[in-house]
Amino acid sequence: MKKTMENKTYSDNGAGDTLVFLHGFCESKQVWEDFTKPLQQHYRVIALDLPGHGSNTQNISSYSMEHMADNVKQQLDNLGVQQCMLVGHSMGGYVSMAFAEKYEPQLQGICLFHSSALPDTEEKKENRNKTIEFVEQHGVDKFIEPFIAPLFYEDNRDRLKSDIELMKTIGKQTPQAAVTGALAAMRDRPDRRKVLQELKCPVLFIFGKEDGAVPLEKALEQCHLPHYSTVHFLGETGHMGMFERKAETRQATKQFAETVYERS
Repeated sequence: MKKTMENKTYSDNGAGDTLVFLHGFCESKQVWEDFTKPLQQHYRVIALDLPGHGSNTQNISSYSMEHMADNVKQQLDNLGVQQCMLVGHSMGGYVSMAFAEKYEPQLQGICLFHSSALPDTEEKKENRNKTIEFVEQHGVDKFIEPFIAPLFYEDNRDRLKSDIELMKTIGKQTPQAAVTGALAAMRDRPDRRKVLQELKCPVLFIFGKEDGAVPLEKALEQCHLPHYSTVHFLGETGHMGMFERKAETRQATKQFAETVYERS
């Protein structure tokens, strides 16, 4: 029987095998709302707010990827989820890798959606530090306003103005402590290529060929590592495939889920 449940820190819709969606930095579960609706006809679809984001802003003691993974584990346990496929966008992918390291038996599959198991480069770490300083000096709104549009491939921005504005609205609602805390946590996250290499479950990679956050060479450096992997490279796509290439990325996710649950 199909069910629909809403809660401040999660949405839980549909029935069947479970897909869990984790958003990225300065996002919330809302970014998955339209993307996941057709999937709810076939699966139980859960989207979570990560600590400090969306409505999950109470009693945050740490913004580390490990702490966020523990929070995901707690939310899933509260929802009675014993097995799932995780889909993590950007920072959500970093959290997914931390979850895989700590709670792999709970995973049927994992999708790194414009994300990476690699750590930050020294240059990227320095950029994170500069961004933290900027946010502390000027606030979240002044950071978010120019930050969002470049996540989309230039030729897609006019077509997706409403999605860019949605992203800005969500981003500006993120508390400053969460923005700076998450930046520091992403900067300090470890190299999890070994985790990726040792995963027993299948892995789906979705990459945009015009993604400045996960450049193509970094994508190629890791997609061969898992025992079982599927890779989608999307042309004319930046960092936001759930908006830029909604139909293609949704179909890739659905096909991967079918494969994952056929194997289980």
